[in-house]
Amino acid sequence: MKALLFDLDGTLADTLDDLADSMNWCLRRLGFPEHARDAYRYFVGDGISMLCRRALPENAQEAVPVLEEMMRRRYAENMLIKTRPYPGISELLEALSARGLALCVFSNKPHDSTVRLVAALFPLARFACARGQLPGVPRKPHPAGALAIAQEVGIPPREFLYVGDTATDMLTARAAGMTPVGALWGFRDRRELQEAGAVHIVSQPAEILSLPELAGPAGGSDAKRPPEQI
Repeated sequence: MKALLFDLDGTLADTLDDLADSMNWCLRRLGFPEHARDAYRYFVGDGISMLCRRALPENAQEAVPVLEEMMRRRYAENMLIKTRPYPGISELLEALSARGLALCVFSNKPHDSTVRLVAALFPLARFACARGQLPGVPRKPHPAGALAIAQEVGIPPREFLYVGDTATDMLTARAAGMTPVGALWGFRDRRELQEAGAVHIVSQPAEILSLPELAGPAGGSDAKRPPEQI
């Protein structure tokens, strides 16, 4: 493998509090019921429009456009209040870069929000590409966005590990011809990742460094060095 493609929310960063707080603020202003924080684990991951549909009562779906516009504004102003990188992520990115691997980010979050979050949370990381939802590009799990990233960085999809925390990510990876890796520290559970086709499931970011696909010489893995040189 020569590259890794990371999901953002629930994989690189814990964004759940800011998403939940922003959406509940909007729902409250519009007179709709709010939701517990953990409910948003299953609301997020498929773009802001779907988040709004899931947050609204079934009999109030006509309010999606108004809620979406309000949520975009509110979240843009509050996306960095509680959001933080998951423990071990910054160290993982540094280690992968040291091995000469290309690092990319792909999110169903709006593109401008994706770029802003990545720059704020990982100022020292060397990402080859960070891409969010763009006009005219289907949302994940459609593979178009992932394939566009592979083309942009000039690395074939088969040489990517795709790391994500939801079924959407695993399905995207499979559709794009990348190797899907499920992250258990995110928003969903092992069963969902397995059923969606994860080839590997990791419980800590550092475990990614030991995956067999990264043990060969292409990535310059420490696995090939004598113990005294590690």
